[in-house]
Amino acid sequence: MRSFNNLVINEWLKMSKKRSFFIPYAIIAVVAVVLAWVLKRWAGDMVGSAFDYTTLMSSTSGFGQFTAMLAVIFTAGLVSGEHGQGTIKFLLIRGQSRGKVLASKYVAALLFALTLIVWMNVVSFASGAVLFGTEHSSGAWRDILIASGSSLVYSIVYMTLGFMMGVLTRSTGAAMGVGMAAIMLSGITIPKSFYKYVLFPNADLSIYIHGGHPPIEGMTLPFSIVIIAVYIVLFLGASFVTFKKRDIA
Repeated sequence: MRSFNNLVINEWLKMSKKRSFFIPYAIIAVVAVVLAWVLKRWAGDMVGSAFDYTTLMSSTSGFGQFTAMLAVIFTAGLVSGEHGQGTIKFLLIRGQSRGKVLASKYVAALLFALTLIVWMNVVSFASGAVLFGTEHSSGAWRDILIASGSSLVYSIVYMTLGFMMGVLTRSTGAAMGVGMAAIMLSGITIPKSFYKYVLFPNADLSIYIHGGHPPIEGMTLPFSIVIIAVYIVLFLGASFVTFKKRDIA
């Protein structure tokens, strides 16, 4: 377990040393502050407090979808970039299994997505507190957690898809392109019963918040969770099988 933790730490350090590492965090901070100011100045009483603003920003209907895009863009090259630079060989000659190396990269990607969501909540709440105050109802914290959790799941789903494409194609561009395209297509709903088994309409769990109606009859929260889990297992299964069997030379 200690060796795996060291691999994850190593992956995180490699990510943090990139010049582009802090760009997603900077984008989130700028958008959160500017949007709060715009809403305060021109939207009147649309936002009641910092809690309302944070929930709005965290939800997939707010800035959560764009956060997923940032996660996909940054993590798309975790595997394909190593292939392109030839550094993947150095990881595999250190006595660590291929499965453990790939798993450490995926865990680092998950941590990155999580930190983006946490950072978005922190900046949104801080800017909202300054401009809108902190009065809240009894369920305000719960609403933030639900919105953030839905956005995190949404980010993980499409980030895992991009991660798989990076492993299968060894191309950062392909991984990024497929992940981004999937996010943009996620808003399209085909009113046919078979479509409820497709990943896209199930990835956004926020549709079930406050008793919302799913886009296709027969979809429920447990159903969507199972569909998401099945697709993630398939994506990761394809990634690990390919990575273990493919010639690294």
